[in-house]
Amino acid sequence: MAPPVLATRVSGNSDGSVTVSYTPASSGVHDINVTYNDKAVAGVPLRLNVDAQDKHFVTAYGAGLNQGKSGEHLEFFVTGSPSNIDVKIEGPGKVDILKKEDLHGLVRFEYMAVNPGEYNVHIKHKGKPIHGSPFAAKLSGEGRKRSQISSPATSEYTLGGHDIDLANMVGTLKAPNGSTELCLLKKTSDTKLAIASFQPKQKGSYKIDVTQEGKPIKGSPFTISVNDQHVCAAGRVRLHGATSEATANTWNEIQIDISQAGFGSLAMSIEGGHRSDLDLVQKTQTEYILKFKPHEPGVYLLNIKFGDDHVTGSPFMVNVGGQPSGRIRETVVTEVKAVDIAEKNKECHLELKVPGTDPLDMEATVTTPSGQTELCEIRGLGDSLCSLKFKPKEDGVNTISLKYKGVHFAGSPFQYTVGKAPSGGTHRVEFGGPGVEQGEVESKNEFNVYYREGGPGTISIAIEGPSKAKINVVDRGNGYLTVCYVVTKEGDYGVHVKFNDEHVPESPAKVRVLPLSRDAKKVTFVALRDRGIDVNKPVSFSVQLNGAVGELKSHVHTPSGSVEDVYITDIDEDKWALRFTPKENGVFYVDVKLNEAHVPGSPVPFLVGKQASDPALVTANGPGLEKAEAGKVTKFSVQTVNAGAGTLIVQVDGPSKVALVCAEVDEGYDFTYTPLAPGVYMIMIKYSNVTIAGAPFKTVVTGAGKPSEIIETSLLAVETTEKKPGVARAKHFQGDATRVVAKGLGLQKGFTGRSATFTLDVKGAGQALLNLGMIGPSGNPVSELTYKKVKPTSYNVSFIAAEKGDHTLTIHWGADDIPGSPFTIPVA
Repeated sequence: MAPPVLATRVSGNSDGSVTVSYTPASSGVHDINVTYNDKAVAGVPLRLNVDAQDKHFVTAYGAGLNQGKSGEHLEFFVTGSPSNIDVKIEGPGKVDILKKEDLHGLVRFEYMAVNPGEYNVHIKHKGKPIHGSPFAAKLSGEGRKRSQISSPATSEYTLGGHDIDLANMVGTLKAPNGSTELCLLKKTSDTKLAIASFQPKQKGSYKIDVTQEGKPIKGSPFTISVNDQHVCAAGRVRLHGATSEATANTWNEIQIDISQAGFGSLAMSIEGGHRSDLDLVQKTQTEYILKFKPHEPGVYLLNIKFGDDHVTGSPFMVNVGGQPSGRIRETVVTEVKAVDIAEKNKECHLELKVPGTDPLDMEATVTTPSGQTELCEIRGLGDSLCSLKFKPKEDGVNTISLKYKGVHFAGSPFQYTVGKAPSGGTHRVEFGGPGVEQGEVESKNEFNVYYREGGPGTISIAIEGPSKAKINVVDRGNGYLTVCYVVTKEGDYGVHVKFNDEHVPESPAKVRVLPLSRDAKKVTFVALRDRGIDVNKPVSFSVQLNGAVGELKSHVHTPSGSVEDVYITDIDEDKWALRFTPKENGVFYVDVKLNEAHVPGSPVPFLVGKQASDPALVTANGPGLEKAEAGKVTKFSVQTVNAGAGTLIVQVDGPSKVALVCAEVDEGYDFTYTPLAPGVYMIMIKYSNVTIAGAPFKTVVTGAGKPSEIIETSLLAVETTEKKPGVARAKHFQGDATRVVAKGLGLQKGFTGRSATFTLDVKGAGQALLNLGMIGPSGNPVSELTYKKVKPTSYNVSFIAAEKGDHTLTIHWGADDIPGSPFTIPVA
């Protein structure tokens, strides 16, 4: 049952502040939520521990009563007089109470713990422990490393529809208390419309208004009735497993049951002195298994949240035992200087590693800020080294594209600033190549680091794993480093790339290093057709094992980012057929592995669609990619002119979820979003699952708001249409076929050679294209079918049939059948 809501009184003060007062009904934990113009203010919900003593209430609150970090100053507050309040803190290490400050009716305590662990904070008022005392404050260690994982769980709520288009679609949610907020919409795997995150905190009726181009869509407004059972309640989540003790280098499991917790999402994080691996396995719709594997023994802090609130007992202080991993970390540090400023019409030169390619099958281009594209000169220098030469024609941020057999090489496309110094920053440093996707024992595993746009600084390359890595880093000049590492043992390795002691995007990368696979190298492809492929048509090809022995596996990476299985069947003793069906336009990458090792040529790119999209021609700009203010709408634009049609994905990672809204414009798509908390937000933009040049973008948000304890992710995927320069976007019509009414004798019976008529009334059905079709029993169209508009919302339809028997009449308003369609009309 939902907790009771107490009445509050809000009064203004002369200094611009307000006073909030309420009368507790009982001792216990009270959560206070404060909003301003329907937006949560910084620091809420405020959790108060209330105790009834001597006909008045004593209240204790503050982060220092729950969790924090050793070595840092932590605080909490207790109402009352300093002379009546005693505090004692016990735990695994020394604790210094640094300050006891009288704030006139409120006492502020500040303390610092030397060691991590669980501390008991004892609070007494006039010698008597207050309600909730001792409070368990769980502190993690210094230099903590955090891993996190999340799942929408039961927070995705399907509204309906089919084959929906999210462009120009806006969703607004109205709660039972009357407050409204934008909601993030998504397209489900079966093309229906859904709310990406529905986490109701009160029972009642929720109303969702969805508009497209300013007009309500079919079915809007949608209504969701929430009872006590559906209210998002983290306290009703049930856990069982390793919440207090665990073992290093072993998968530890926690069973999570959310069947009684209502609608909500799951978020888990673990932090400590060493990194941990996390995995979440879904058993049923409401049952999950959280698996975590700390790399080393120690004390770790485990957070489990449901619907943005901690479950009962969270955060958990987990004592991790077991043996040290024996993992070895090897680091190479390189100082890089600022590159020379490139000048237009003067030759520029780049060198990078492209293992496993043939320069004759490679193509490089440079695209100017105005969208003009020219070929670069490309040459092989031996030892997988490739040289690019070009003369940029314009100042500003140009885009370099490097393709192998028509598909972007790892790290392509990337930015190249001309005429001025690059903007700089850790988020501008990129790395990629075969050596960060998969490795092989006793072999050269290579990748590139592109630092030109990041500016001068220190780049560190660290390889951590079961054996010591031999690392060779070569600065090729003009902003490129090439990295080669060799390891002697198989297993999971971490590739850490830092710029000025800060991880660059996508670092650390987890690389599976396999034994030298001679069998996998024997496998060859047969009848491989990798382009000229239509959507929704099966793609088949074969592999010849050539005497190789082992288990063959395959899966496909789609342009929208999902991973799907590839159907495999044996057609001969040494030959296998593979098949998948592409459902969208773009580049599909198919992994083919033998004994977990890629066969030569894997992953195989397949270009699907009449015109494959080119992410190198997609650009993004706008204030929302640089700075914003919490609680205020900000905007950026993505230009897709000449880039073809594909899947545009925008993902925002930061201290709060954001409601992304997309509007189609002539040159591409405008995005708006509202961050709810200050901090750094990283905005990743992908086109057909390829990161565009310049992404991720770093946006600094200022203002008030409560940052989440984990990194929140908001994502919107849009199926784009092809854009051409100077061509206005196609107008989208929004009609409701269910409101079209057809009536008349012509729908009941007809006679050969004679005209039959009926009427269509489209009042209230919106704007859409009217389509009619009629065929006879032989499958041939009727000899005549016409319609005429007789009133603003009324049509007369007539037909003449040439044969006897049952005829089929289909009437579409937009893409949908009207009620009764298809009609069966007997003709005598």
